[in-house]
Amino acid sequence: MNLVESPLDPCDALSRVTVPAGEPWLGELRRGQTLRIVDLEGNQAADTLFYNLDNPRGERYSAVDTVREQGNAYLSTGSCLRSTAGRPMLTITADTCGRHDTLGGACAAESNQVRYALDKKPMHNCRDNFLIALAESDYGLGKRDIGPNINFFMNVPLTPEGGLSFQDGLSGPGKYVEMRAEMDVLVLLSNCPQLNNPCSDYNPTPLEMIVWK
Repeated sequence: MNLVESPLDPCDALSRVTVPAGEPWLGELRRGQTLRIVDLEGNQAADTLFYNLDNPRGERYSAVDTVREQGNAYLSTGSCLRSTAGRPMLTITADTCGRHDTLGGACAAESNQVRYALDKKPMHNCRDNFLIALAESDYGLGKRDIGPNINFFMNVPLTPEGGLSFQDGLSGPGKYVEMRAEMDVLVLLSNCPQLNNPCSDYNPTPLEMIVWK
């Protein structure tokens, strides 16, 4: 973990938006702008994807390139989020939580069945949130453009055997992660509706998105 507080004041922000529990958010971030995602009540998971705004179908966030280049599976202050072309998309500039997962993926109808129970298939999930937000937009993106995502605030430590372990969240009310855009990016976020995961304390809660110039 590399916990660093931000010097930026929300009173000087360009925009502030509250994303209700279980809802998606889609927004543009220009090169040099800073985005802060705030875990307003704690232990919420912010499933997030990034796309090159100039070429959203051709270049997007790559978990593989990000983990390989930094030599670390965990994201925190100083992490460079890389694209499928290996280019820097965003840099994490502040982090008061210290644990963000980029390996576990987003919840889906199928994974809900496997992880929890067959009757969980109809439950609201992040993959559906992504698809709904894209379908209602004009970016021309769809199902094939959904790749591995980041789960900000989600605690998924690696086991000694190399597996994943979904654990209680380490975040708390007001914790945040902040990142500077290194290119113009499209941000696609699902404020996770998951009711069965201890990472979210079985209680989805709102997030805040704050953008500075």
